[in-house]
Amino acid sequence: MKIQMNKFGVKKMRQHYPLVQVDDIVSDLKTTSGWVDFVDQNGNFLAKGYLGKQNKGIGWVLSWQDELIDQAFYARSFAKAKGMRQALFNDAATNTFRLFNGEGDGIGGITIEWYDHYAIFSWYNHTLYEEKEKIIAAFKEIYPEVLGAYEKIRFISELPESTHLYGQIAPEPLIVKENFVNFATYLNEGLMTGIFLDQRSVRGLLVDGLAAGKTLLNMFSYTGAFSVAAAMGGASSTTSVDLAKRSLPKTREQFEVNGLDVSAQKIHVMDVFNYFSYALKKDLKYDVIVLDPPSFARNKKQVFKVKNNYGQLIAESLPILSDDGIIIASANTANVTLEKFQQMIEKEFITAKVDYRLLATKRLPVDFQVNPAFPEGNYLKVLIYQVTQ
Repeated sequence: MKIQMNKFGVKKMRQHYPLVQVDDIVSDLKTTSGWVDFVDQNGNFLAKGYLGKQNKGIGWVLSWQDELIDQAFYARSFAKAKGMRQALFNDAATNTFRLFNGEGDGIGGITIEWYDHYAIFSWYNHTLYEEKEKIIAAFKEIYPEVLGAYEKIRFISELPESTHLYGQIAPEPLIVKENFVNFATYLNEGLMTGIFLDQRSVRGLLVDGLAAGKTLLNMFSYTGAFSVAAAMGGASSTTSVDLAKRSLPKTREQFEVNGLDVSAQKIHVMDVFNYFSYALKKDLKYDVIVLDPPSFARNKKQVFKVKNNYGQLIAESLPILSDDGIIIASANTANVTLEKFQQMIEKEFITAKVDYRLLATKRLPVDFQVNPAFPEGNYLKVLIYQVTQ
């Protein structure tokens, strides 16, 4: 099947932009799935790829050459990605990371992660999922050392969202290591495993002592990974806050698998915005505050979106931040640029009339490969500030 691109689509493809969007196509699509050749207005070949609706765009380019997309193609892609991650395979401190990062490694619509010899495939659209047999065969060819694999279905489907794919069943929990810190993970427990691997470098700063001797407040804490990293790096105490009831046992477990005294840490199951008020009333102050919200969240009173509401988190953090305190501000969304994110944060500092200094900026770690022609693939933005009040 051939899909004709309009002048905007042609321009993007000639610049090797891999995401296919409906506005870049000449005519109305009769189908939204299938393998296609993309052509210009004169019928000349531009690229090879597929249509497959997902939360961004309607398809991906996989090759700028007129070549067969088959098992051998997938194997070449996996081999190239594996070669780029040899330093991580040889790293004694870390045994969990991203093996294959979708369009950053040349195949949009799939990511694969390594959890100490177990693999997790995440599928983002049905078209690529239909290639599963070839993709798994190619993966096994390049990764014979994988003991077992799981899959996550991240598109609308009747399929179970998490399933064991092949090989051995992983222990529960599977204890993995990052920056010499242990994390309890569950590979077949819904879409999430217990750790977000894209924050490795930020947790590394905490392990290396960014919060040493300091009190740390971890908002939207999930399983408390930032808190554990800070405690292992010498934080005097940590406080973890998350609305989900599971956060309490999950966070306790993360401290326990590192031999840390859970009773020395505070874990609150409560709405983050309510906790700001609670801390203010109790006259609590923190030396380091971590703000790593989901891009979208809802409670009984409000809807939170990073692009609209992140400034509110900064404003509410300042009254409970110690003088010369540190704010670790994180956004994991592609629809807010780094520049816009920085402006949102610093606007609140200026409004509050505080002095601030940007200590560090962190983006995705190296295993989360980014296609230079697709900068929005570098979705993670973490800005670390020292604030003098």
